[in-house]
Amino acid sequence: MLKILVCSAVFLVLLSCSSKNFTGTLTERCMAQHKAAEEKFKNGKYWSVKEDLEEIMKTCTGTGVIEETHFLLAESHFRLEEWLEARAEYGSFVNFFPGSPYAETAAYRKAISAYNLSYKDSRDQSNTTFAIRDFNRFESEFPNSALLDSAYLYMDSLSNRVAENDYQIARLYFRMSEPGATAIYLKGFLDEFPKSPRQKEAIVMLINSYIQMKEFASAKFYLERLRDTYGSDEKMLSSARKLEEQIASAERALERRLESERKQKLRQRNDNS
Repeated sequence: MLKILVCSAVFLVLLSCSSKNFTGTLTERCMAQHKAAEEKFKNGKYWSVKEDLEEIMKTCTGTGVIEETHFLLAESHFRLEEWLEARAEYGSFVNFFPGSPYAETAAYRKAISAYNLSYKDSRDQSNTTFAIRDFNRFESEFPNSALLDSAYLYMDSLSNRVAENDYQIARLYFRMSEPGATAIYLKGFLDEFPKSPRQKEAIVMLINSYIQMKEFASAKFYLERLRDTYGSDEKMLSSARKLEEQIASAERALERRLESERKQKLRQRNDNS
């Protein structure tokens, strides 16, 4: 027990001394802390530097180091691939320091953080929505940014993610023999995502859906669209010919059935008369 008391006393003395080591002003102390944190960051000690930066954020308000400290904290989360935290810190930074020379980078990396969140959990479309919104805002606020070309690549990728999700929903309905629901999703898909690599497959599935619903005029309309759009693709033209045969066969089958029903009704009418 005596040893514990002695050790505790020594610890308190050392703590007291360390707190008095720095005799400068608050601004000087904060600048020194920030410089030490910068060195840690440059050396790749992102995990441990976060605590230092958070402490500076708490105690150094009004000392001129908060802007760079805040940005460095967001950068630390980004380097650690802590996307949720990084997006939050970059967003907060842009709100507090919209005129900062770091604002453009912060807005861009906020969007990338949301993009990576979406990539980690493709089932959660809300993250994809957040990322699209972040990139759109970046484009709006920094229309002359040198980062726009890169941003457009991310935006195309996000668009393809949304398109793929809609396509898979339509495909699920098709497998469930729900051609009406399939057609609704695919028509929206074709209009909203003209650059999707799933366009060909979507048109073929839509034609098959209309064949199932016996809406042959619509099936023929999209068959022509398939030919017009992919006329140089021999494989797709071969598929178009097969679809044309399916439509003709389905039309003949419908005509035979209708004729059979017509004859049956006529016989029933004769039998009743």
